[in-house]
Amino acid sequence: MSQNRLILFQGDSITDGNRDRGQDLNHILGHGYAYIIAGMLGGKYPERNLSFVNRGVSGDRVSDLYARWNEDAISLQPEVLSILIGVNDAWRIMAGEPSGATDRFERAYMHLLAETAEVLPRTRLMLCEPFILPVGATADKWEEWQALLGRYQRITRELAEQFNAVHVPLQDRFNEAAKQKEPAYWLWDGVHPTAAGHHLIAERWMSVADQHGLLK
Repeated sequence: MSQNRLILFQGDSITDGNRDRGQDLNHILGHGYAYIIAGMLGGKYPERNLSFVNRGVSGDRVSDLYARWNEDAISLQPEVLSILIGVNDAWRIMAGEPSGATDRFERAYMHLLAETAEVLPRTRLMLCEPFILPVGATADKWEEWQALLGRYQRITRELAEQFNAVHVPLQDRFNEAAKQKEPAYWLWDGVHPTAAGHHLIAERWMSVADQHGLLK
């Protein structure tokens, strides 16, 4: 990782973390894994003058990311671009909403990554795996949720390989954690992480980034 460069976090409400849309440095990164990662990296490497930007938007699907990609990703020209997306694509389908009439996850994600690779060939991509646990919103139709998210997880892994991106597995970590403490301790509604859940994401993100030399 070179000096004076930007790390960008993209995604839905899990990334958004109720972030401030202004200039309040106490809240501009939200209250989640992006904030934790920024604190860990910023504290460890102050000499690098790293910048961290969170452009996650609550409720977003992959297609929503693409609609705002120029202003919220391409124009920022990040050195590292981390994406965590997928649960809202699944949510709209599982809820039978009109916006979930067709499953656009794979085609929209592929289009977004293809354009990003073309326009930002030097940007390192990190594709974070979407995840769920059987509690709250996912509990009643757990097998259906598992099947759909499982497919999204496979697609995310395959797209990471196709576009030479770093894949960040997360479902296995939450599965392990749920054996230590009930699922709601980590994902309070089966989808959204608690503070402990965000810690798990940040911990795994840091580990994978380090393994792939993104933190050097």
